[in-house]
Amino acid sequence: MPSASFHFPKGFLWGTATAAHQVEGNNSNNQWWDWEQQEGRILQGHKSGLACDWWGGRWKEDLDRAAESGQNAHRLSVEWSRIQPAPDRWDEDALERYRLMLRGLRERGLTAMVTLHHFTNPLWFEEMGGWENDESPVFFEKFVRKTVEALKEYCTLWVTFNEPNGYAGLSYAVGVWPPGKKDFNASFHVTTNMVRAHAAAYRAIHTIQLEARVGIALYYRELACAHPTSPLDRWATRNLHHTLNAIWPRALKYGVLEFPLKRVRVPEAAQTQDYFGFNYYSRYQVAFDLRKAGEMFARQFFPPEADLSGTGFLANEPDGMFSGLKWALQFNVPILVTENGVEDAEDKMRPRYIAQHIHQMWRAVNFNWPVKSYFHWSLVDNFEWERGWTQRFGLWELDLDTQARRKRPSANLYAEICKENGLTSEMVTNYCPEVYDKLFPG
Repeated sequence: MPSASFHFPKGFLWGTATAAHQVEGNNSNNQWWDWEQQEGRILQGHKSGLACDWWGGRWKEDLDRAAESGQNAHRLSVEWSRIQPAPDRWDEDALERYRLMLRGLRERGLTAMVTLHHFTNPLWFEEMGGWENDESPVFFEKFVRKTVEALKEYCTLWVTFNEPNGYAGLSYAVGVWPPGKKDFNASFHVTTNMVRAHAAAYRAIHTIQLEARVGIALYYRELACAHPTSPLDRWATRNLHHTLNAIWPRALKYGVLEFPLKRVRVPEAAQTQDYFGFNYYSRYQVAFDLRKAGEMFARQFFPPEADLSGTGFLANEPDGMFSGLKWALQFNVPILVTENGVEDAEDKMRPRYIAQHIHQMWRAVNFNWPVKSYFHWSLVDNFEWERGWTQRFGLWELDLDTQARRKRPSANLYAEICKENGLTSEMVTNYCPEVYDKLFPG
């Protein structure tokens, strides 16, 4: 077999992503912890519990593993309810703990990317109406100012909201996340307030730190019309794409929220995206379905021949990543791949998933598209929201009973990619020979 390689530009960021509630443990003062205690909310009755025990200090050994694996960046989030446990109180010890974590990143040669909101709200905030409260942007801006002022020494790369499009939909339209509402109007209202909050946070961060780069991490779902000759399928696909993928980045570029049947002007949000944060996992077929009123009349599914993950939750569709990156070019800012990964407890699909998606990212870079980072989800198995511990996304396996970590083979593959700053034919031969001909055709 001929030897070949796909190399990335000097300075490219290679890392993993984590989120506070999913790894810290005992985050008992937010709405997700409360939701977990309610029967039937989480698959198999799972609870986050001790999670990966990062609050107890296990972050040190996990970040050691990241650094030893050749990673040069890490994306983590801070927990609002720890930093501001009550509306009139700040926890300086919690801020110092986060300063210690970020200092730990720097000491290990890892560039920090900090997410300020990753799905969790303090209980006091939720009790005041959460993001339906029109004062919510004011509360969020105060939290952001306090946090960024405390952490600015160690971070210049900020994510205001992780997947706010997914959060508004799953919490307020589909209802599988707290507060469990099924109301499109509530979802659109929440989106409006979160866009306003992002705009306020964006300006606050730039006031505190002139060199900051600020954006969101968008959940991008590649959507393919199941029957291109069907006008209804085309309508459902187009409508779902706009509502799920386009509303947020268009609002942050143009200052207008374009909801189905109405437009809301948020002029202060225009030009508040220093980079495009891109979370990509899979591509879905879309067909019109009257029974799916709660999901924009769009039935989403994988084709019968799809390469499915362990529980069938995701399909390995690397071409969708290239298409998504091409779509993101229209916003004329650098693109940071802020999440990409697959749940695979047996680690059988993950090596080829990583190789094929990084190859598509290399294709984008080779066209001189401004893709600057790749953060794999995730460093270690963690609590996956309403799916509990049933899905394992980690490069390192977590034993919940003992907190022991075990390296999966894909961790070795990703380490080689990070150290090489590229993907080689030898890596593919060693870890996922089944896709060699796809990546290195004769």
